[in-house]
Amino acid sequence: MNPTPTGLLRATASGVDVEITREITSSRDDVWNSATDPDRTALWFGPWERLADNRIRVQMVFEDGEPWMEMNIDACEPPRRLAVSTADGWALELVLTGDGPVTTVTLIHHRESTDGVGEIGPGWEYYLDMLIASRTGAEQPTFEEYYPAQKEYYESLTPR
Repeated sequence: MNPTPTGLLRATASGVDVEITREITSSRDDVWNSATDPDRTALWFGPWERLADNRIRVQMVFEDGEPWMEMNIDACEPPRRLAVSTADGWALELVLTGDGPVTTVTLIHHRESTDGVGEIGPGWEYYLDMLIASRTGAEQPTFEEYYPAQKEYYESLTPR
């Protein structure tokens, strides 16, 4: 597998968004469940558990050391938008669109600057392809197919 990077950078009032999109042939409700049900997220991102009404703990099982991260749920609007943030500055959104047999999944990582996009972009490309593989039963990609191969692509992007 030789994945092609698809992300873009979008200028915002507070910095830049790393934005990556995939299309999945399935209903929005079903894709939403892949993104929010802990048994299904375990297949592509990692399991999670609720700590409080708007606080979860996620284990990123495809990262070195399989770290647990606490996240705030900033918005949960089934089946179209999930926004989370971490104490160390991550702010992420997953936006699902489409009312037919195809759902568009857009992952947005809000950043103050372009610093680190050479590592961030390939990581989210990898995780979105893991989402697709978890749904289709396809062979899971390896991170080495994304990084450092896609680093130069992301570092060369100019915010739109």
